[in-house]
Amino acid sequence: MSEPFRLLVTGSRDWQDEESVRFEIAGMAMLHPRLVIVHGACPSGADAMAAKAAADIGIRQEPHPARWRAGGKLDRSAGFRRNAEMVALGADACIAFIRNGSRGASHCADLAEKAGIPVMRLTA
Repeated sequence: MSEPFRLLVTGSRDWQDEESVRFEIAGMAMLHPRLVIVHGACPSGADAMAAKAAADIGIRQEPHPARWRAGGKLDRSAGFRRNAEMVALGADACIAFIRNGSRGASHCADLAEKAGIPVMRLTA
């Protein structure tokens, strides 16, 4: 049995084009029947849309929520640490849904490229 194809999906919290997320994930699912969607589990934007699309299509997910400080206190580095952890776990490809000024999604895509993971960047 072949290994699962790990697709790292990263994106802006304010990404609004759900159709583009669903289209890309459905296309990858057609190419890779053992697709696993790796995402940052943000409750809004591209992560949430990727999670919904994966659930609707029946694709396995691997969520990696950022670990915030106790009591939900602001921790500006939590998302960046989470991005580095997701990339370090490895992926076969990365799709980044980036709105202008989105540091987190660009950061994750940059890390993936540096790790040798092919990255497709879609911008709004």
